[in-house]
Amino acid sequence: MSDIILSGPEAPKRIFFYVQHLLGIGHLVRASRIAAAMKAAGMEVTLVTGGNAIDGFPAPGVQHVQLPAVLSSTTGFSGLVDEKGRKVDETMEKKRTALLLEAFHVAAPDAVLIEAFPFGRRQMRFELLPLLEAIRARQPKPLLFSSVRDILQQNRKPGRDQETADLVLEHFDGVLMHGDAQFVRLEDTFPLAADIADKVFYTGLVAPDAPEPSAERFEVVVSAGGGAVGAALIEAAIDARARLKDTRHWCLIAGPNMPAESFNRLSARAGEGITLVRFRKDFPSLLMNAELSVSQAGYNTVCDLLRARCAAVLVPFASGGETEQTTRAEKLEALGLARMVPEDRLSGETLATAITAATASGETAPLSLSLDGAAETARIILDRLENRSLA
Repeated sequence: MSDIILSGPEAPKRIFFYVQHLLGIGHLVRASRIAAAMKAAGMEVTLVTGGNAIDGFPAPGVQHVQLPAVLSSTTGFSGLVDEKGRKVDETMEKKRTALLLEAFHVAAPDAVLIEAFPFGRRQMRFELLPLLEAIRARQPKPLLFSSVRDILQQNRKPGRDQETADLVLEHFDGVLMHGDAQFVRLEDTFPLAADIADKVFYTGLVAPDAPEPSAERFEVVVSAGGGAVGAALIEAAIDARARLKDTRHWCLIAGPNMPAESFNRLSARAGEGITLVRFRKDFPSLLMNAELSVSQAGYNTVCDLLRARCAAVLVPFASGGETEQTTRAEKLEALGLARMVPEDRLSGETLATAITAATASGETAPLSLSLDGAAETARIILDRLENRSLA
């Protein structure tokens, strides 16, 4: 296939967007929302994904390149395995790198977005550093953006922040912070933010458009995210429902990555009034009917909650030293938008107490955060491309 693509004043801008999800699916969901917004803005978008394939992502109309899947071997993201659990070796790395570079040259993009890197996804340097060099070498050089969630992982290793800032300064034209500066700023979780301040753009949170309520109604929706480490949350929810003697209909979403053994065990415990499923691609629509949501505090789940405006209890993922979700949950609790149960204190009892507190007033706090991050990302990219063409 030729990589020569005609361009001109009327040609749509071409975007090449790389995303690698390892444990949950949050990165893929956010990237898919942004890709759909760029498509709606008239751009041609190629989304390159490197995790396991998930039905429904990306959205129709977005060109999709699926690399051979790699996943995290541990909850701490310290190792990579393929879909069969085999350690990713040099042969696999070279194969993925070649396929990624081929996709880049075929797409011939005007702009490239790399999700998380260099602030995260250092495990993927074997293919991303060659991609950076390919971008640098291409003429005309595409604009390059880092696409980053609102809160970064803290407690980074010595020298890691400087390495990140150096990569941004050397290679990137912008850092798209997908958050509201009134809620959290880059300097809150990245000590060298001042060094790259002139490259940072706040887009607002990448929330979905307000969906139509689902025809199926559940008063309580419990979600374990991707599901790889969500069994404790689902089990605590079953216990809390029994403790509260709650007769409402609960939907428990275990997540596509929950091990079969855990899912089967929890299925056996789910009694009358409880529907246990692995995945619902209409999750945002389910929340529109819900009185209460119980979930982890992942970026996309929180965006869905803020659109739905139902009462919320957050159990932030904190294993392996993760701090991002805890920071987000604490900030939302401080704004009166949720109740939080720390992961290390999760039980049927603590969850029941939080549920009671979250639903006691029957009202939710006013919302002042921007939720239009996908459309704003598209606007920023088009604006930067236009400014470059006029330079």
